[in-house]
Parts: sequence; C-alpha cells; structure tokens
Amino acid sequence: MSTAVATRFKARLLRPAQPDKATWTFLLLPAAASAELPTRSMVTVEGTFAGQPFVATLEPDGNGSHWLKVDKALREKAGVCAGEMVALQIAPVAKEPEPKVPADLKAALAANAGAKATWKDITAVARRDWIHWIGSGKKAETRVKRLGVAIDKLACGNRRACCFDRSGRYSKGNMGAPEAAVEKGAE
Repeated sequence: MSTAVATRFKARLLRPAQPDKATWTFLLLPAAASAELPTRSMVTVEGTFAGQPFVATLEPDGNGSHWLKVDKALREKAGVCAGEMVALQIAPVAKEPEPKVPADLKAALAANAGAKATWKDITAVARRDWIHWIGSGKKAETRVKRLGVAIDKLACGNRRACCFDRSGRYSKGNMGAPEAAVEKGAE
C-alpha cells in the first residue's frame, strides 16, 4: 500500500439500475472517507475490498464525494453480493497510473507530431482528463468532434482539456454515480 494514511470504512454494495444485466456493482464512499482523499475528482487508490487487494480509480459522484465501480471478478473473489455491507481500506496511489488510450486517440496522436509531443509531456492525470473529456459526450458524433478538438489543442500546446469539470459537480450529465437498482423486497 502507498505511504499515504489509509482510510477505513464500510459501504453497501449496489447494483446499477442500467443496464439491466450489468455484471458489475458499485458503492458510494461515505462523505467522511471521501473527504480524506486529496481531490474531489478522479483519484486512483489501492487497498483492500472485503480483504481482497485492489487498485481502482474512484469517480466523482457529482456531490463532492466519490463512487467505486466493482467488477464481477473482485466481487466474487471477495465473496460478497449486491446489498451487503463491505469493509474497505484505501489510500491514494503514490503515482497515478497511465490511462488506457483508446485506439482512435492513439491513431490520431500518431498522425500529429505536435499533439503527440504535448501528449508525451503532460501528466498521467492530464492524459486521463483528455480521454475522459473526449469519451464523455453522449453521442458518437460528439466524441468524434471532441477527438478532433483535442488533437488541435494538443498540437497547439494546450496541456489541459478546456472547460472540464473534474469534480462532476457542474456537469452532472457526464459524471456521477450510477442510479442504484431497487432491490426486491426493499420497496
């Protein structure tokens, strides 16, 4: 685990309302646990989930806190199900990991030397922000347009995605925790 002080808490594991057949679950961090993190925006943490080690990027919930997407493999390894309370211990990673670059962005960067040079010179967090901004449009044509804008801006030396609300507070349509499904018998 990183040298940062670990935060311990419990949270209820939830199923997303959409899509109906989602194989992943999620949890909302308690406000006190989220407040111990260094930022209200995306932050990568490492720790334990019901005793199982994991590394994941927490997403902002749009309300000043965070949420965690829990994939099926981690949930099964931990032996927990949606609806159960789960004990977690988390701490920010010492160094943010490199984000996975989508194929279309990778190709666009390869075709533009100026954009590629800026891309190589910015931080992993800035690269993650660009990727998130490009992909956060609701329509396919928005993503295509944003990809072009990003390449143009990077080619001009712009290091940060413009007008990007990293906390999700002001752009709730693009960021935030999923809506939880109503469990049978809980209505």
